[in-house]
Amino acid sequence: AATKLASAEKLMYFCTDQLGLEQDFEQKQMPDGKLPVDGFLLCVDVSRGMNRNFDEQLKFVSNLYNQLAKTKKPVVVVLTKCDEGVERYIRDAHAFALGKKNLQVVETSARSNVNVELAFGTLVQLVDKSRGKAKIVPYFEALKQQSQQIAAAKDRYEWLVGRVVKSHHEAWPDVSRKMRPAPEYQDYVYLEGTQKAKKLFLQHVQRLKQEHIERRRKLYLALLPQALEALVPDLDEIDHLSRAKAEKLLEAKPDFAKWFVVLEETPWDATSHADGADSERIPFDLLETPAAEQLYEAHLEKLRNERKRAEMRRAFRENLESSPFVTPGKPWEEARSFIMNEDFYLWLEESVYVDIYGRHQKQLIDKAKEDFQELLLEYSELFYELELDAKPSKEKMGVIQEVLGEEQRFKALQKLQAERDALILKHIHFVYHPTKETCPSCAGCVDARVEQLLASRFVRPAERRQKNAPADADVDRINLVILGKDGLARELANEIRALCTNDDKYVVEGKMYELALRPIEGNVRLPVNAFRTPTFQPHGCLCLYNSKESLSYVVESIEKSRESAAGRRDDHPARLPLALVLVNKRGDAGGETLQSLIQQGRRIAGKLRCVFLDPASAGIGYGRNVNEKQIGQVLKGLLDAKRSLDPPGSSSALKEAADADLRIVMCLMCGDPVSADDVLLPILQA
Repeated sequence: AATKLASAEKLMYFCTDQLGLEQDFEQKQMPDGKLPVDGFLLCVDVSRGMNRNFDEQLKFVSNLYNQLAKTKKPVVVVLTKCDEGVERYIRDAHAFALGKKNLQVVETSARSNVNVELAFGTLVQLVDKSRGKAKIVPYFEALKQQSQQIAAAKDRYEWLVGRVVKSHHEAWPDVSRKMRPAPEYQDYVYLEGTQKAKKLFLQHVQRLKQEHIERRRKLYLALLPQALEALVPDLDEIDHLSRAKAEKLLEAKPDFAKWFVVLEETPWDATSHADGADSERIPFDLLETPAAEQLYEAHLEKLRNERKRAEMRRAFRENLESSPFVTPGKPWEEARSFIMNEDFYLWLEESVYVDIYGRHQKQLIDKAKEDFQELLLEYSELFYELELDAKPSKEKMGVIQEVLGEEQRFKALQKLQAERDALILKHIHFVYHPTKETCPSCAGCVDARVEQLLASRFVRPAERRQKNAPADADVDRINLVILGKDGLARELANEIRALCTNDDKYVVEGKMYELALRPIEGNVRLPVNAFRTPTFQPHGCLCLYNSKESLSYVVESIEKSRESAAGRRDDHPARLPLALVLVNKRGDAGGETLQSLIQQGRRIAGKLRCVFLDPASAGIGYGRNVNEKQIGQVLKGLLDAKRSLDPPGSSSALKEAADADLRIVMCLMCGDPVSADDVLLPILQA
C-alpha cells in the first residue's frame, strides 16, 4: 500500500516466464529514483481455486482495501479469471464494492483478453479527471464484442494468408516476415497473439497440401483405367484371378514401369512422391484403396460387357445371314421384326444394328448385282438387235424383263428395280461401246490390267527415246466452253455430264477423254465469264441459240471475247474452234419460224467461220435437244482442229508413235480365272 517506491535500474515485470529468461523479453528498466504511485488495482480471483476459500479471500481483500483507502489514492476493484468465474463469487465481490464509497468494479479475463485495457483505463480516468469517463461493460457483453472483433480479425487474417501463401512448401518465418507490415496481420496478432496466427498459417498450409494430394489422387484415378486398358485388355487373362494375383500380373507386364511406380515408403500420400519429378506415374500402393478397387472392378465389368456386345453383334450378323426374310434392298423397317429379339435390345442400341444391317445389305446388293451382271452376259443375244444409239424402247425393255423375269438372279433385285434397270442400260452401253471404263468388271477389266502391266514392266522404244521430252497434260483432255443465254448453256452441260462416266470421261471414236465443261451465260468481259482462266484453256466453244435474242448474244459474246484477247496479245480467238447449234425452242418465239432461225444461223456461222448444226442436218426432228450423236460430232471436230494445231513433234504425235511400236491381240473374258499376268508376262519376257 506504499505510494512512494524506490527501484532504480530494475527491469519492468511482464510475466512469470520472464524470471531466469530476462534476455528473451523486452529490456525495459524502471525509472531512476523514487517512483510515486498514483492509484491501485485491487484484484479479486472469482474462479474456483484449489484449497482456497473465497470468503477468506474476500476478508483479506477487505483488509487490504482499508489500508489502500488511507492513501487517498483511487482504487479500482478488478475481478479476474471471469472466464472461469463462479456466479456467487462475482455477486459477493460486487456486494463488497457496493458497500464502499465510489469503488468501481471491472470484470476481466486475461486469458481471453477481455476488459484488461478497460481496467487500466478506468483507473487512469480516476487519476486524471480531465480524461473522459470510461464506460464499464459487463464481462459477458464485453466477451461477445471481443468475440465478434476476433472473428472479424480472423477472417481478414485468413484472407491475407490465402493471398500470400499459395504453396504448401511455405515456412512460417518467411511468411510472417512478409505479412508483418499488413494491418490484417497486426490486428489479429494484437488480439490473439503470434502463436494463434502461426497455428492458422499451419492449418492453411496443411489444407493446401491435402488439396494438392487430392488433385494428384484424382489424376491417378483418372489415369488408372487407361493403364489397365493398356496392360490387361484381355478378359481371359484376368477374369479368373484374385486381386493379389492380378497385381502380380500387372508387375510382370513389360510396360508396367511406364504406368506405375513402386515406392519404398507407403502410403504414397504420406511421402514426397506427389511433389517429386516422377509424380506423373501411378503409385502402385494406390491399387489398395477402395476407389482403385472400384475402378478395377469397373474395368472387369467393361471387358465382360464388351465381350457380350461382341457376341450380340456376331449373333445378329449370323441371324442376318441365315434369315430368309433379309433380301437385297429390303428396308430395315421391314426386316426388323423378323430378326430382332429382346436380348439384342438389351445389350446394344438399335443404331448399332442398323449400321450392321446396312453393311450386310451392301454385301447382299453387291453380290446380287454381280450375279445379275453374269445373267446379262449369259443372255447376250437379247441385246444384239438394238439400234445403233443403244437406247432400247419401252417395248424392248419389256421383252428383256419378260425373258429374264423367271431367273432368280433377276428376282433378287426386285426391291431395287431402278438399279436393276440401270444395270441393263449400262450393260447395253458396254455392248455397243466396249471399253475398260464401261466394263462391268471395273478394276478387274483385262484391258486395264494389261495397261498396268505394260506401264510397270515394259518400256516402249518411243518412250525410251523421248523420256526427257515434256509431257502434254492436255493430250487426253477436252476443255469445252458452252455459250448460251437463258439457261441453255447450263442445261446442255448437265445433259452432257449425264452421258459421261462417273469420273467425267467421254468416249469419242472408241477412245476415252476427260471432259471439262465451262457453261457461260453472262457478260464475257467479266472475269467470272471469261473463256480463258489460269486453270482452264479451252479447246473449243459450243454456241447455242433458239431465238434471235440468244443468237445476238452469241455473236456479241464471240466478238467481245476476240477483242479482249487481241487487247491482251493472246492467241487469237479465231483459232478457237466454234460450233453453232440450234436447239429446241422454249416458250413463245414471237412469230419466229424454224426456217428463219436456220437461215440466220447459217449466215452467222459463215460470218464466224464455224460449223453450223441444225436439227435437219443431224437427222432428228425439231423439238428435241442436242443429242449424243451431235455432241460426238462436235467433240470429233474439236479434236481434229486441236490435232491440226499440234506440231509434228508434239506429245500427241509421240504417243501415236509409241502406241504403234507394239500390238498384242488378247482374247480374255473379264473375271476369267486365267489372269492377264499369266498370259502377258511370258509374252513380255519373250
